Amino acid sequence: MEVLIILIPVSLFLGGIGLLAFFYTVRTNQYDDPEGDSRRILSGQWDDHPKP
Repeated sequence: MEVLIILIPVSLFLGGIGLLAFFYTVRTNQYDDPEGDSRRILSGQWDDHPKP
């Protein structure tokens, strides 16, 4: 039971770091889709030759 005194704050700290990283990615627009990946996956434009 003594290990819980260490594990609970460590898990809260790591969870906080993960939450801050998520908010950072949202603020820097890393989840935007300007090129349209959902449409690009259906096109055959890059099938024969890779993207440069």
